[in-house]
Amino acid sequence: MLKEFKEFAVKGNMIDMAVGIVVGGAFGTIVKSLVDDVIMPVVSGVLTVPDFSNLFVVLKGVDGQTFTSVESAREAGAAVLAYGSFINAIIAFLIVAWALFMVVKGINKLKKEKEAEPEAPKGPSEVELLSEIRDSLRNR
Repeated sequence: MLKEFKEFAVKGNMIDMAVGIVVGGAFGTIVKSLVDDVIMPVVSGVLTVPDFSNLFVVLKGVDGQTFTSVESAREAGAAVLAYGSFINAIIAFLIVAWALFMVVKGINKLKKEKEAEPEAPKGPSEVELLSEIRDSLRNR
């Protein structure tokens, strides 16, 4: 059983998958930074909202308190609907989906080019060679 597990664990596909997961995690960090630090400030500026990720609605708060941030509301024990963070997550998902689409599109293009390569010219078939030998022997 241990031998089977070792064979499974060191297969090429398993290692490729592990590398993909690590690279995917790093890519997720980059996309989060892109959304939070580059895209959302621009969107916030266009929509004249100072901090887009801090848009929220207090569903059930502490008596008479108003909150200036999602974190302060949550720390006080209020039930908060943080729709700005949800919008950030949707934008991050769209960026990742677009990037993956472009990768798959590139791979498909490479596959089509590989399929379109002309095949090497084929020589005569076995039957044709035998026919030539037969005809050659008859002519002698």
